Amino acid sequence: MLECGAFGCAADWFVVQTLLAEQGVRSLAYDRAGLGHSDPGPEPRDARAIADDLEALVARIDTSSRLVLGGHSMAGLFLRSLAPRIGHRLDGLVLADAVTPEYSAHPTAVRMIDGFRLAMFGLDRVADLGVMQAWALVAGDRIGLPAEVSLEKRRIYASASHARTAAREVQQWRASAEQGRMQGPFDPDLPVAVVTAGAVPLPADLQALQNAPAVDSCAGWVDRVPGARHASLLGPQYAHRVVRGFEHVLSVSRGG
Repeated sequence: MLECGAFGCAADWFVVQTLLAEQGVRSLAYDRAGLGHSDPGPEPRDARAIADDLEALVARIDTSSRLVLGGHSMAGLFLRSLAPRIGHRLDGLVLADAVTPEYSAHPTAVRMIDGFRLAMFGLDRVADLGVMQAWALVAGDRIGLPAEVSLEKRRIYASASHARTAAREVQQWRASAEQGRMQGPFDPDLPVAVVTAGAVPLPADLQALQNAPAVDSCAGWVDRVPGARHASLLGPQYAHRVVRGFEHVLSVSRGG
């Protein structure tokens, strides 16, 4: 099950899903409530509400299925809240350049997060004025998706309702991080793969926070991908490295 980052949608995972399908691995990416093609959900759009929705979705899936969770970017906050709820079905996690709740206590990250949050209060107020339509032409697809999928991604990115909900998720960043910290770290018995974007400069201590879920795992795997940026990590040039993370988790969980 694949969870997108801030302002993302199910289409973000298209290349990863294609590669997984070629290996016979079933996967599900979805649009969170209020994003993409999904109806709005209850406010506030924090990690608790998002975990509620995803837990309900998991409950609708064949109960004999075991699950691996994948998350990109801000989804790291949401998976921290979700994982303990479905631990009886969870075989591992793959975190693709994902943040952790502990980021929000780091001085450098706090400045970036608070600047992002402040901008999102402004976007929330003007989303209905069509401001995202022009921006979608520039930034709607930084992943590098195939043409048809890229058009869909840009169309969603330009949507006022999508932008408004995404902005409200970011506004709740601090609350979502605190909810994740209250859950504690992931179960150390879970295999965890952390795949990070090598072209994104991070202080060593922030990089350590990003790698911590894998370092603390009994079967952790860390891969920093040279040349990959935060979004392009999911694109055609680098997605195979994310898939290697899934291969690691699946191999360990199956006793391979």
